[in-house]
Amino acid sequence: MNNLQLEKILNEKLSPQLIKDYAPNGLQVEGTDEIKKVVTGVTASQALIDQAVELNADALLVHHGYFWKGEPEPIRGMKGKRIRTLIKNDINLMGYHLPLDIHPELGNNAELARLLDIEVEGGLEGHPQSVAMFGRLKTPMTGAEFASKINQVLKREPLHIAPDNADKMIETVGWCTGGGQDYIELAAKNGLDAFISGEISERTTYSAREQDIHYFAAGHHATERYGIKALGEWLAKEHGLDVEFIDIDNPV
Repeated sequence: MNNLQLEKILNEKLSPQLIKDYAPNGLQVEGTDEIKKVVTGVTASQALIDQAVELNADALLVHHGYFWKGEPEPIRGMKGKRIRTLIKNDINLMGYHLPLDIHPELGNNAELARLLDIEVEGGLEGHPQSVAMFGRLKTPMTGAEFASKINQVLKREPLHIAPDNADKMIETVGWCTGGGQDYIELAAKNGLDAFISGEISERTTYSAREQDIHYFAAGHHATERYGIKALGEWLAKEHGLDVEFIDIDNPV
C-alpha cells in the first residue's frame, strides 16, 4: 500500500477535518512510499521508534505525534534525534490525536467504555464531536468496587477521590481519556455519580469532594492504549496490513 493511500484511508475513517486540534493529524514525517509493516503505539517516543526500526516498520502510527501548538519549533535535541531516526530509517510517522479520542467505534473513549462495561449515552458537551462522554454502568457498584474494576482492566491502580458520601453508589458515569480532568465540572453539573479521566490536577480533588461525585484518575497512558490498538487491528482486518501494537510502559 502507498503511504499517501494509507493516510487517505485513515483520514476517511477518523475525519480529522471535523475537529480543531492542537497538532496536525495525518502524515507528520514522510518516509518510504510502500507500506507493508505498521507499528502502532500511544506516543512517538524514542523507545517506540527504536522498536519500529527493529521490526523493519514502514510506518509508525500513534496517538501522540509531533508539532504541538506552542512547542519549540527547532528540530534539535530530543526532537531532532527522534525525527532523524525516522528519516534515516525511511519510516513514515502518522499521528491522530482528538479524532482518535472521539471516534465512536475505535476511539479511546469508546474503547474505555467497552472495557469498563459502560453503556454510552452521548457526548458530555451535548454534541457528536464532544471530547468527553457520559453513560451508565451495566452493573451499578460502589466506588471501591469500581476502582477495583479499573485496576483489573487497565492493570493500573487508579487514584480514587470519593465524595463526602463515600458510600454513594455509581450508576451514571462521565469520562474523558488522557488529560480530561476538568470535564469533572460538567459531569457534576449534569448530576453524574462518577467521572474518569487519565490525569488529575490539584483542584480536581476539591471538585470531587465538594460536588458529590466520585472521581477516578486512571492514568493518561493507561486510558489511551486502546484506541490506537483498535485502529491498528481495524487496518489489519480491513486492509490486510501487517500491524503490531507496542506498549511502551508509562506510569503517568
